Amino acid sequence: MTDDFDDLLSQPAGMGDTMTADQLGALLGVSSRVVRELAQRGVIAKARRGAYPVADSVARYCAHLREQAAGRSGNSNLTAERIRVAQATAEKIELQNSVARGEMVAVSDVRREWITFATDLRAALLAIPARVSARVSLSREASALLDEELRLSLSEISIER
Repeated sequence: MTDDFDDLLSQPAGMGDTMTADQLGALLGVSSRVVRELAQRGVIAKARRGAYPVADSVARYCAHLREQAAGRSGNSNLTAERIRVAQATAEKIELQNSVARGEMVAVSDVRREWITFATDLRAALLAIPARVSARVSLSREASALLDEELRLSLSEISIER
């Protein structure tokens, strides 16, 4: 059986030992330009100018396709780039899913909430001297001193941005 197959490859029925780029392209399902590029890259063999050995070219082209499918082709940069893009896409989708599930929030949202909280806290603390003065009849000086100490404490813990 193997001998019959080898004979078939070495002498394709009615096609001779070699083919032109157009004929080989038609056989392989690619353009003649692709055939010439493949020959230039050493993927398929070239018998002489414009002639390509059929059996050897078909076998080498099939091996090339198997290598590409397995990700072992000579164009490892392209394979690596495809892997990088696939990983980046997966990471992006995972981040979007985390946000949708409420597991992650945007830094800008957190910052805005903390600024609102800090502003409200500052206003509440600065209102203390006036409320205490009204309730316990503090003197103006005592109320001013309490206000001054609160402002000093707030300025010591403030973060300038």
